Amino acid sequence: MSTANDPSAHSSSTATAAVPGLSEAQTLGLQELLRVSPVADEVAARFQAAGHRLALVGGSVRDALLGRLGNDLDFTTDARPQQVLKLVKGWADAVWDVGIAFGTVGARKDTPEGSFLIEITTYRSEAYDRTSRKPEVTYGAGIEEDLVRRDFTVNAMAVDLPGRGFVDPHHGLDDLERRVLRTPATPEESFSDDPLRMMRAARFAAQLDFTPAPEVVEAMTAMAERITIVSAERVQAELNKLLLSDHPVKGLRLLVDTGLADHVLPELPALRLESDEHHRHKDVYEHSLTVLEQAVALEQEGPDLVLRLAALLHDIGKPRTRRFEADGRVSFHHHEMVGAKMTRKRMRDLKYSKDLIEDVSRLVELHLRFHGYGGGEWTDSAVRRYVNDAGPLLERLHKLTRSDCTTRNRKKAAALSRTYDGLEDRIAELKEREELDAVRPALDGNQIMELLGLKPGPQVGKAYKHMLELRLEHGPMEHEDAVAALRAWWAAQD
Repeated sequence: MSTANDPSAHSSSTATAAVPGLSEAQTLGLQELLRVSPVADEVAARFQAAGHRLALVGGSVRDALLGRLGNDLDFTTDARPQQVLKLVKGWADAVWDVGIAFGTVGARKDTPEGSFLIEITTYRSEAYDRTSRKPEVTYGAGIEEDLVRRDFTVNAMAVDLPGRGFVDPHHGLDDLERRVLRTPATPEESFSDDPLRMMRAARFAAQLDFTPAPEVVEAMTAMAERITIVSAERVQAELNKLLLSDHPVKGLRLLVDTGLADHVLPELPALRLESDEHHRHKDVYEHSLTVLEQAVALEQEGPDLVLRLAALLHDIGKPRTRRFEADGRVSFHHHEMVGAKMTRKRMRDLKYSKDLIEDVSRLVELHLRFHGYGGGEWTDSAVRRYVNDAGPLLERLHKLTRSDCTTRNRKKAAALSRTYDGLEDRIAELKEREELDAVRPALDGNQIMELLGLKPGPQVGKAYKHMLELRLEHGPMEHEDAVAALRAWWAAQD
């Protein structure tokens, strides 16, 4: 519903209790904002005394109304950044100005109830030109001007301080109740100002289980290519928030359906392989989303970005390795190796850390290892190699492998589950007898050099690898046996 011609919609001093349509739950939500009043009132008093306005805004108001307010608080003000710095110094326990170029000052305030992380941003409007990766910031004169530049109406509400008036010029409260994502300005204006907002729509769909309005989806689809002007670091941050949300698949579908994924994660829409009556195979795209959902369900200690990325990307090598066999079957030989390489490249392009790239790509590479051992008769050697190859990723590999079973055949699914149960039992049994979590050869590099009279070099590495293979194949060795084995191997070298 448009508010452009509704003067009453622009009132910024409506008392909280008098907001039309405010339900009891929402009233309680605004009261939850008052939980932070020792902090909000203190900082507001400082701004008021200096002749400035201050309001809680955006995600803080939205989350309070949803009953999920934390200790991260967003404020907006007419004070300029340097004035904000002066006002919070001496009150906050820590202050930082890394965002001051964009009008934002950060602070931390410690209280008996906990620490509050605060961001105070000067009223502003920002826009990209056609080639810029950074917004050009100009400061606004009032809160209404500030709210209209925000991404979605549910984030364009404020609580004016210290009077605690409820500011909702774009009917964000109505959209919050309907769980709809609309933009305060037109979607085209909003997404031109900051194309990353298109990804935020997908993130909020995943995070809050909201649905974008049809005009928002239409604009996302028409303007998808504009996401390419946004830095990889900002895109990665939004993708991570989406993936770590409660409903990541909902957000991912929106990215794919609007064409945004073609620019930020093209390997995902590429999984929508065509299928016909002669070459039937699983829908790899739907399979991958199901694997992600099943992996999320197996998490025990909160959202795991490494596991979720591996689950989403584990089959991205299939399109490049697909072959139609003579008997009508479709094969994807070595897709795990190709997929691991593709994963590394995509994650590097998105500026992920080296450690995260290695962990995710390693899981993609290993996700078929379980199936390579056949009918479930696990030898000690096979178990050792499986654990050694997985290393610290073993628990995640357990979850990924179990999640990768999406067959609707109950008997087949049950059989796979029992087989994997058997593997985990074998791992537990072997751990009781051996140091399975840190498999090392019986002789280290220094011992090898001393016994063979070698200096550091390639031959020492070859000897170490041989001793490690013996350890994996036969288990722990007595020192004398290890020495004899090393000497026998050395004697056989050319």
